[in-house]
This record gives sequence, C-alpha cells and structure tokens, in this order.
Amino acid sequence: MTKHTTDSLEQTEKIATDFVSTLSPNQDRAVVVGLYGNLGAGKTTLTQLIAKSLGVVDTVTSPTFVIEKIYELTNQRFAHLIHIDAYRIEKSSELLHLGWSEIISDPNNLILIEWPERVEDIMPAHIRLNLSHVSENSREIEIIL
Repeated sequence: MTKHTTDSLEQTEKIATDFVSTLSPNQDRAVVVGLYGNLGAGKTTLTQLIAKSLGVVDTVTSPTFVIEKIYELTNQRFAHLIHIDAYRIEKSSELLHLGWSEIISDPNNLILIEWPERVEDIMPAHIRLNLSHVSENSREIEIIL
C-alpha cells in the first residue's frame, strides 16, 4: 500500500504516470483497477491522467451515461484502455450484458472502473485506488496492489 497526498494537477499527473509505470499485463486476464471514492474525489481526473500517460489523445470523460468507453492504445504494454463508470448500474447483470466476462478475460486490456463497489459481486481481484478529500484543493490517493 502506498499513500500520496496531492494538491495540484501536476502532482496528480506524476502519481498517475508513476502508477502506470508499475503496471504490466497478466498472463491470463485483464488488469483491473477499481477507483473508489465519493463524488468529486477525483476518480475521473485520475483516469484522464492515466489515459494521458498511456498516450490517449482523445478527450476522456466519465462514461456515466454510456457506462463504458474503449480507447485503443498504440506502442503500449496494453492494447486497450477500458473506462467503466458503474455509478448508474443497479445490478451487476447490466455490466455482464456489456461483455464484462470477455473484457476481463483478455490480458491485453487495462480496465479502470469507477464505483466498483456497485458491482462488487462480479469484480475480479483488482488493484484498488482509494481517493479521498483532504481539503478543498487536496486529495489523498491510496494505492493497494
């Protein structure tokens, strides 16, 4: 477990870049990262910075209404970054209908899922990022591998 406190976008970007440098594909399944924290804790901002460090040039927004966005990665350890927002999911079966079983079984995928506690019954073993408010401009990011 590692804890970081950040009070600037630049510091958060360094945390995201350092985190990405620690990731490597699994042999038999996707790497899944659960982003935990209250509304406004910085889950989407951290996801945007992780995507940026992976070379995603598209605008990364929270897929609250579409649930899932897939970004193709080039010259990276992973082929796809899959960003899922489970906030609006009422039952895990909704995520299963989006091909959850297939995407978590592909070792070429890096999956970032906001609000993973909403689908905890189908979450595989995953890296946990806990985000919390320290003050109005400061956040704590706890990484549990």
